[in-house]
Amino acid sequence: MVAEYEGSGLSRVEFCRKQGLSLATLARYRKRQAQGGAACGSRWVAVDVSGAGPRSQASSGLAVSLAGGRRIEVGCGFDAATLAQLLGLLERV
Repeated sequence: MVAEYEGSGLSRVEFCRKQGLSLATLARYRKRQAQGGAACGSRWVAVDVSGAGPRSQASSGLAVSLAGGRRIEVGCGFDAATLAQLLGLLERV
């Protein structure tokens, strides 16, 4: 995310608005990267892409399976701001 911001040429406000991030979230990511990224407790995980074949009209767009059998699924054209808000809430849990 930080590399994308830095390469975008946008101001922090513009970038965050386009990505559905708060300024504080971007600042936190930038701070973590400056401190060494993974050494700061990075929670990135490996991702497997499945269903690489042609998409049907019933395709959901994006699905994330979480520990404990939980799943987040959003359709094509979803509201990014709402998803960002949901993820923010889930990070606090």
